[in-house]
Amino acid sequence: MNLPNKLTVLRVLLVPVFLVFIYLDAMPYHYLAAAIVFIAASVTDWMDGKIARSRNLITTFGKFLDPLADKILVIGALAVFVDNPVIDMSAVPLVIIITREFVVSGMRLLAMEDGVVIAAGIWGKLKTAFTMVTIVVILAYLTVFCDFRLNIGETQEFIRIWILEGLIWISTVLTLISGAVYLKNGWKYVAKTK
Repeated sequence: MNLPNKLTVLRVLLVPVFLVFIYLDAMPYHYLAAAIVFIAASVTDWMDGKIARSRNLITTFGKFLDPLADKILVIGALAVFVDNPVIDMSAVPLVIIITREFVVSGMRLLAMEDGVVIAAGIWGKLKTAFTMVTIVVILAYLTVFCDFRLNIGETQEFIRIWILEGLIWISTVLTLISGAVYLKNGWKYVAKTK
């Protein structure tokens, strides 16, 4: 297994570590620890692609696992925010994001029957990057207002409702756009199954 693929596997393995930290209320600064783990996992996403392209180490395994690792990391974090009473994220964006991932994964499986591996396109990469940044911002909010117990009154609620929710909905729109692009480009594999 080459280095980019090892980094991708590491990203998957960091997901349960992230989940343990985010739910470990008894541990001081557990949101900060979760944020550090999430950022480390996100950096592996940037590094594995960069190393694979620069050293010509792109593999079918990497093309398959890299987007899957991103999905596991992002969906895991967003599910936590739906469950978190401070963030109180609506489940609607999560359902939209998961639905898009099922559709794209299904199309990838159909394409693989023809020996074609559909790599992530620019819209998919933009969606993933923006969503990861959104998650880091939410984790920063939890760190500042829960771990460090900063209280700025109504401004705090304004940030949660208008900025955090706004970022989540922008991520959702990017998810829909990237899903539509995948559908358009991969419909030929779906149409062949009729």
